[in-house]
Amino acid sequence: MSKLKTAVIGVGYLGKFHADKYAALDNSDLIAVVDADVQIGRAIADKHGVKALTDYHELLGKVDAVSIATPTTTHHQIARDFLEHNCHVLIEKPITVTVDEADDLIELALSHERVLQVGHLERFNAALMDLGDTLETPTFIESHRLAPFNPRAIDVNVILDLMIHDIDIILDIVKSDIKEMRASGTPVLTGSTDIANVRLEFENGCVANVTASRVSTKTERKMRIFQQNAYISVDFHNRVLNIYKKGDKEMHPGIPEIIGEESTYDNSDALKLEIIAFLDAIQQGKPVLVSGEDGRRALDAAIQISALLKDK
Repeated sequence: MSKLKTAVIGVGYLGKFHADKYAALDNSDLIAVVDADVQIGRAIADKHGVKALTDYHELLGKVDAVSIATPTTTHHQIARDFLEHNCHVLIEKPITVTVDEADDLIELALSHERVLQVGHLERFNAALMDLGDTLETPTFIESHRLAPFNPRAIDVNVILDLMIHDIDIILDIVKSDIKEMRASGTPVLTGSTDIANVRLEFENGCVANVTASRVSTKTERKMRIFQQNAYISVDFHNRVLNIYKKGDKEMHPGIPEIIGEESTYDNSDALKLEIIAFLDAIQQGKPVLVSGEDGRRALDAAIQISALLKDK
């Protein structure tokens, strides 16, 4: 298999893991990492025996594919530069700061025939990916994404930091436009919203109740999906999938029995799967699992929610 020349722009908390995956994959030739912090960049570069750079412009025209794991405010310009130099781009979520910036990258990727993938990592969680044909037409969804405070993402509110994961998944599985949204939330430790609850009502009648907090004492990432023939529980944190369906027997007169099935996924590496999918889309022409359009759609909803909270 031919190798793609790859690089990672920003090797802090998330980017260093991207570098690990690119260095380990057979169809990737990691040639450099870029970080404004010389010591951080050099440490990751030395680990993988590649170049450490502080200016990504030195790589323009010299790599086939990059991951961009820098602060959100820099996503648009960096991604634009690489796309204009015919480089495929995997960009961490949120895709950009504004919808207009996202539209610009989508158009650039299309015009240059490059892959643009957005790093909504939970899409590659094994518990979610194994739903298959079980998922039909959800009528009600409830999700909770709770986490202890982490200062690494305080440049954005909890909607753009955490809730956007669930917004992306919900928009993908409901496949209907949002008709109405209501939101409540408050700052706790930062100057922006740290805990929020949102109710999304869709044109097809589905309702989603979404809660996110980055000031909790525990970690929880769960989504419960209800549809006419099943109740589905996805535990993203522990990678557990529970599916409950109606059986042929009755547990009470006129009430069908409920049959449950639980699946646990112990050795799932979502980031590795995400990067494999990115490289496969480049080399084999496979569909992009989380496209620029998907990232734009989630961003648009997150911005609208933030506006309801007066947290722009």
